[in-house]
Amino acid sequence: MSISQDDPNRAAARIRLLQEHDASLPRLAVLMEEMQAHYEVPCPARAEIIAGLQARPQGAEILVAEQEESVIALCAFSAIYPGPGLKPGIFLKELYVGRMSRGLGVGRALMRELAAFAGRRGLSRIDWTADAQDDRLLAFYDEIGGVAKPEKLFYRLDGEALARLGGEAS
Repeated sequence: MSISQDDPNRAAARIRLLQEHDASLPRLAVLMEEMQAHYEVPCPARAEIIAGLQARPQGAEILVAEQEESVIALCAFSAIYPGPGLKPGIFLKELYVGRMSRGLGVGRALMRELAAFAGRRGLSRIDWTADAQDDRLLAFYDEIGGVAKPEKLFYRLDGEALARLGGEAS
């Protein structure tokens, strides 16, 4: 899929599904380094990022938006089951648009392509989390038709708690 608007300030980008041994993995790794810096979290070395991309778990998929020789945005997601009515859906793990491409319609184009992807695969919904303090992001999700679900809480099990609980398995 390609996006290109009449406005000359809009980005023209090609959106496609990342392949297992994709030639753009090093360019995607550069964007992921930017993403980690944006979130102010540690980032592994580029070679480690690329190895992680090549070893993605089955079902972990990534849409990339490319412009010229750069990956300017990504949308990482996985199919999930079951959901309401015992229907399958998508969990959107990450939507990230590089800082130089924000406000150009790339995020909307990625979400549009993800929605079309869900339709082609017979997946009935897309779920995601969002930073409750990021008003611009929340406005974007509202604008595309997302509905906040305040009755749900986001939980995480990691680090020592994950190891401790896993150690209880026989």
